[in-house]
Formats: sequence, structure tokens, C-alpha cells
Amino acid sequence: MDLTQGTLEEKTIRAKKIMLWFGIISLIMTFAGWTSAFIVSSSRPDWLSDFVIPNAFIASTILILISSVTIFFAKKALVKGNRGATTGLLLLTFALGIAFVYNQFAGFKEIIDAGYNFTGPTSNITMSYVYVIALMHILHVVVGLICLLVVIYNHLRGKYNANKMLGFELASTFWHFVDVLWIYLFLFLYFFR
Repeated sequence: MDLTQGTLEEKTIRAKKIMLWFGIISLIMTFAGWTSAFIVSSSRPDWLSDFVIPNAFIASTILILISSVTIFFAKKALVKGNRGATTGLLLLTFALGIAFVYNQFAGFKEIIDAGYNFTGPTSNITMSYVYVIALMHILHVVVGLICLLVVIYNHLRGKYNANKMLGFELASTFWHFVDVLWIYLFLFLYFFR
């Protein structure tokens, strides 16, 4: 397919989707770098090999998985023209995202309660990596939440329908990405010590 063909609107849609994917690929490379640094640093003598993932991280993983399902069904409802279901599912996705962030900070509290702070005399390189990786992911979830707010606002204004949903699709793709990214990070931190 020739990317230079089509109407201006079709070209704009393709350009926005490609830009999103460029951003996602750069984020994948960034998180791959952090997890690679985690692996390399694990050979240090002060590395904790017996750390336990906070229970709140497990809960947040379940929440973010459910949020991926709710945004998927929100898109299906939009395609079917069911505006009420779309609104409800978008709001539920947003609430699950907020609950995810809350549980991440609850996980940080569990880490602190175990005696490990981000910096200072009670810090440890292992837990500092966990903090950085989780905090950077939270930052991207917050970006996703902002995108969801924009989508909810535009949806309530009637901007989207089955034939016109670019903003919805872009936000949905990014939301699924941050969901899959967290699952990767969680499994990485859970299994790699």
C-alpha cells in the first residue's frame, strides 16, 4: 500500500497511527534498557535475590488486566452505537486505572515497610531499580489516564461513532500497550531475581 495515496484525512489518520507506534517502540526500547540494566546489576554483591514482590503489585496487575477488557468492550459498544455502554465502560476503565496507580503506591509502602527506601541509608540497588521501573510505568499510565479523560470528554460531546473514532483508537492502543508493558514488568520482576 502506498502511504502517499488517499485523501488528506486518510493521510492524517495514517500519520497519527504511525507516530503512536514510533512512540510505543521507543518506550519498549527504554523499558528494555532498564530491565537489561536490572539483569546486569544483579551480579553485584549487594543485590537482593530474595526480595518479594508487594501484594499490591499483584492486585494492580489484576486491575490493569480488567481495564484492558473494559476498554476493549467500550470500543465494541461504540461500534454498535451503544453510547451508554461506551460511556460506562470508559468510566470503568478510568476508575480501574486510578485504582492501579493507587495500588502501585500501596506497593511502594509495602517496600518501605520491609525496610527499603528509594535513596538513603535504607536503600538498596535492587529496590531502587524496582522503584524506578514502577514509577516510570506509573508515569505512562497517568498519560494514558489523561488520554482517557480526553476520549471520555469527546465521547460525551458526540465526537465518535462507528466510522469516526481515531482518538478513541489511539487512546485504546496506548492503554493496551501500558497494560501489556506492566504485565511484562511484573512477570520480569516476579521471576527474575
